Amino acid sequence: MRDKHDIEGIISAAHAAADVARSAILPHFRLDSLGTQDKHVPGARSEGAFDPVTVADRAAELAMRDVLAQMRPADAILGEEFGPRAGTSDLTWVLDPIDGTRGFISGTPTWGVLIGVTDANGPIYGLIDQPYTAERFEGGLGRAGMRGPMGARDLRARPARPLAEATVMTTFPAVGTPEEGAAFARIAEAARMVRYGYDCYAYALLALGQIDLVIEAGLNSYDICAPIAVIEAAGGIVTDWQGGPAHDGGRVVAAASAQQHEAALEILSQVL
Repeated sequence: MRDKHDIEGIISAAHAAADVARSAILPHFRLDSLGTQDKHVPGARSEGAFDPVTVADRAAELAMRDVLAQMRPADAILGEEFGPRAGTSDLTWVLDPIDGTRGFISGTPTWGVLIGVTDANGPIYGLIDQPYTAERFEGGLGRAGMRGPMGARDLRARPARPLAEATVMTTFPAVGTPEEGAAFARIAEAARMVRYGYDCYAYALLALGQIDLVIEAGLNSYDICAPIAVIEAAGGIVTDWQGGPAHDGGRVVAAASAQQHEAALEILSQVL
């Protein structure tokens, strides 16, 4: 049962980890030299041939791991840059130190730090933190709110509306394989507006009630666990393209309400 968890301890550790990640990342943002390396494996299925990692990614994850080692030593960790650490509890911290590294090295403020907490059933709590704009979105364990330069506010996804009135976001216009991209294109043609290149910030905007759908493919668990918790706390829905659980990554659709979700699945679920 999720009510057995030390809720305040989890939330405190998550915010402490986000704080040290901010401190580790911001000194590197918009610098000429970021120590960028390419992690792309030739022949691997990915969005494009360039898969960057910077010194900021690694420094942030190490800083978060240090915090969790002190505050949550029994919990497991799965991080993008340094892999898994076993634990003795039923909780796993799923970390993406910079989701949107391409945006980060390009100087855009649409990347973010993702901190998710999962149990055997999936995500129970998550943070989406944007250090440069000082915005932090949290959801789960009774929380659904954000804080930024204009203060604090509750998170609440948009109400139901038809696809013809929807705003849709994704990171890469190609959206995975040609078949996956074609399915997205059909949704894009039916929607009112489509925007590209927002990485995890798109999920934050959905939880904030600014957009209706985020559709992606080829994700890893560390890309989506935190957004799932935040969006579900705001009243939204996150599944794979067949309507099943999405916390392991792959093809993901996040929707503000059942109407937007059903309209997207009607098209996306046709992709085998």
